Amino acid sequence: MLNIVVLVSGGGTNLQAIIDAVSAGEITNTKISGVISNNKNAYALERAKNHGIENLCISPKDFPSRAEFNKNFLEAVDRLEPDLLVLAGFLVVIPPEMTEKYRNRIINIHPSLIPSFCGTGYYGLKVHEAALSRGVKVVGATVHFVDEGTDTGPIILQKSVEVEQGDTPEVLQRRVMEQAEWKILPRAIDLIANGRVKVEDGKAVIL
Repeated sequence: MLNIVVLVSGGGTNLQAIIDAVSAGEITNTKISGVISNNKNAYALERAKNHGIENLCISPKDFPSRAEFNKNFLEAVDRLEPDLLVLAGFLVVIPPEMTEKYRNRIINIHPSLIPSFCGTGYYGLKVHEAALSRGVKVVGATVHFVDEGTDTGPIILQKSVEVEQGDTPEVLQRRVMEQAEWKILPRAIDLIANGRVKVEDGKAVIL
């Protein structure tokens, strides 16, 4: 059984997709052992509560220094004993100690086809605004392992979504969620839970 901990900052739509996929048997061999947010007002915490999942808020704002936050954050994660950490719209930089300790056991969902529109500054609506201003015809989402860089870890799954005439960033964001993010994030977790993903030569291989 794969114990996962989901890290979120906002509404938690990807968290909901994971909860629904576990309930429906689309994610097998997996238990959500906790949800952690850096934002006490995140609706994601409410979603976790509604499904009886342990949830807590740990915010950098509550600590005198970033080092103090990192220490408490890592302790909270360790206490939940995760086999896999899932970043589902988590807007806090993962401490290097955590990346090291959970090497190839942290995954992230990013709302673009990496290496396009990714890296520092590309998150949330900013990704879709950039894609529309560049005039690309195809966008999408990527699930990747987390390493020391920003959106630079081994890519596990990607799914493309077509841009349509008249799209706004908000409309495009919603379509990318529905057609890509909510499909490939549960799929990646299921693959990992069943031992079907490994990292070789810096690339993720699906077995």
